[in-house]
Amino acid sequence: MKKHILMAVALLWGTSAVAETLWHMPTPYGDRNFHTANIIEFADQVSQASNGEFLIKTHSAGSLFKHPEIATVVRRGLVPIGELLMSRLGNENPLYELDSIPFLASNYEQAYQLWQASRPEIEKVLSERGMKLLFAVPWPPQGLYASRELADTSDMAGLRVRAYNRATEQIALAVNAVPTQVEAPDIPTAFSTGRVDAMITSPSTGANTQAWDYVSHYYPINAFLVKNMVVVNQQAFDSLTVEQRQILLDAAKQAELRGWQASREETDRTVAIMAEKGMSITQPTAHFMEQLHGVGEQMIEEWLNRSGVEGRAVIDAYRKLSEAIDQEGN
Repeated sequence: MKKHILMAVALLWGTSAVAETLWHMPTPYGDRNFHTANIIEFADQVSQASNGEFLIKTHSAGSLFKHPEIATVVRRGLVPIGELLMSRLGNENPLYELDSIPFLASNYEQAYQLWQASRPEIEKVLSERGMKLLFAVPWPPQGLYASRELADTSDMAGLRVRAYNRATEQIALAVNAVPTQVEAPDIPTAFSTGRVDAMITSPSTGANTQAWDYVSHYYPINAFLVKNMVVVNQQAFDSLTVEQRQILLDAAKQAELRGWQASREETDRTVAIMAEKGMSITQPTAHFMEQLHGVGEQMIEEWLNRSGVEGRAVIDAYRKLSEAIDQEGN
């Protein structure tokens, strides 16, 4: 069945029978997710700006390709465009994991500065793999979910913690928990069947998966703001007309601005929903946060050792940018 899908997509992503440019776009999350809603609007803008001659058909919730496959199918040209979590590519290059280092950037202002500092390098490493970055949008700050009170990292020992990238695996291991890979759509089942006991994820994912059905406590530790990125196969981009390329880039720029604002709004909205549904929204103790920050410091050093000169250059650029902005504010 998958072979037939691949053949059909390969035939369809170029030109349709009515001389339209039709691109099929896999995305990992459902239509209710703010990332997906932003991408649907992005596709609508492309269609409107091209008078219906350039169409992007979104396939949400992993219906065309599952999340782990999306980078590969875009790179191979099986689809021309796709969305994925940037840190999923960390095994290819540590730079992709920069936004998931705990407490390096834990609010939107810091996350945006980090993105400004790192974007040129991300574009470079994507280009080396035949892909072009269009835009990236952060998730709300990552919080900690559990079915019991957590006041110390020792309280997490032995818990099976849902992991979705290298950073969440490392955090779990650092507190003697057991990392378990679970995709977002499978979270409720994973909790109900005992595969996981806790998770670090955004309030958006918590609300979308109805976390109140399987956990009781949410701790807004604001560990990091990971980003989803939309990438395009470079050959597919080059095959567009000059006008189509500009339409795509203009829509991408608007989508990034709109997405960052939507993420901010999503944070407040979804935390409020979880509180209304009876979850305990609990501020972590100073002691607990100090312990977690210690884990973050260890992970920064580990990341710098893996990322080499390029990684240190990005961190230096980020810190210089942050210092300059702080000085302007003062």
